[in-house]
Amino acid sequence: MNLRLLLPLLTFSAATYAQAQPVKVEIKQTAGRYVLLRGGQPYFIKGAGGGQFPERIRAYGGNSVRTWGTGEAPRVLAKANQHGLTVMLGLDVARERHGFDYNDAAAVAAQLQKLRAEVLKYKDDPAVLFWGIGNELNLEYTNPKVWDAVEQIARMIHEVDPNHPTSTVLAGCNPKEVEHIKARCPSVDILSINTYAGLASIPQQVRAAKWTGPYVVAEWGPTGHWECPVTPWKASVEETSSQKAAVYQSRYEASVAKDQTQCLGTYVFLWGQKQERTPTWYGIFTEDGKESEVVDVMQYLWSGQWPQNRAPHLASFTLNGQPATAGVQLQPGQTYPVAAAVTDPDQDRLTYRYELLPESTDLKTGGDRESRPTAVPGRVPAGAQGQTTLTAPTQPGAYRLFVYAEDGHDNVATANIPFLVQAAK
Repeated sequence: MNLRLLLPLLTFSAATYAQAQPVKVEIKQTAGRYVLLRGGQPYFIKGAGGGQFPERIRAYGGNSVRTWGTGEAPRVLAKANQHGLTVMLGLDVARERHGFDYNDAAAVAAQLQKLRAEVLKYKDDPAVLFWGIGNELNLEYTNPKVWDAVEQIARMIHEVDPNHPTSTVLAGCNPKEVEHIKARCPSVDILSINTYAGLASIPQQVRAAKWTGPYVVAEWGPTGHWECPVTPWKASVEETSSQKAAVYQSRYEASVAKDQTQCLGTYVFLWGQKQERTPTWYGIFTEDGKESEVVDVMQYLWSGQWPQNRAPHLASFTLNGQPATAGVQLQPGQTYPVAAAVTDPDQDRLTYRYELLPESTDLKTGGDRESRPTAVPGRVPAGAQGQTTLTAPTQPGAYRLFVYAEDGHDNVATANIPFLVQAAK
């Protein structure tokens, strides 16, 4: 168990849960400032997107979880109650980019009835904080009637659930979409926004879009793969875990911490791990649950305290003397030097693990599920340390070399370098 989990946890017994009633959540505006009230008390969201490790959210100073649908709602709500967390409960609204036709009145009506049943099922759970109606419905869409459907869903929620506000989640803060929501969705109480590199300017973007109500940043995290430098063969260059930690902290402190009038809080992405472009891009944990330097930052941002044992810090990672941004190109079967410069703030002994993956070709949009590439074994010597070698694959193509530097206390630093293998001409 991570040492930080020894912090006291607020538990919620099964017997208490059986007698629980919904907790009223409302939005008030006082002295020109929007405040979320839960049970009559101010509640600023220190949230995490993703249902993994709820006990760590609470232990590190967070208070809420975001979901994108109700598929695992019973488990997520039970865990939230157990650990004293709330839930932004997502309703999975069909997307035009997946083939849904918002001109089809019968399909829209059927969706409304399906979602009504979900709201009725979960509305009285004490962990529910507010409803998230759809996710990034503005991504790759053309039909503004989707916002009429969102309004119908929001109005339905207000009819059957008097205790929780409604929201819908945009990809970015485009003035055109904000205007649609203002004009077509009067029953939406909170504007939720997913943003990555743009987090620092979100308060200005919200005001430029003329949204005067409350908002939540429903996803924020590293620089997105669409926002990063790319190699000549179009592979996006991922930040290291230490670079991510720096931008998570600086962007949060430049935006959310300074907007005291409209922002109700945020949900950091991703509290867990997923394959999206790479296995490390968006998750702030590794696949085996180890914590990156970003988790340290989140504990500091949520609680004001750094953890007692800090994650390793990666200063640089090079392949053949070149960084990830250099467009590294190698010869088939040749051996090249690898150097990872990693230090541990607590002087813990570091162990290293390397993994070579083909560049992912199962690339989706909007966070849709992607498959993980199959590793190429045996190209880095067994027992490799920070200074080692890579023998390039004999098969030409695009690859990534990953490094994981672990401190023996469930903390890790990560980085990867995309490279191209091609024979000399």
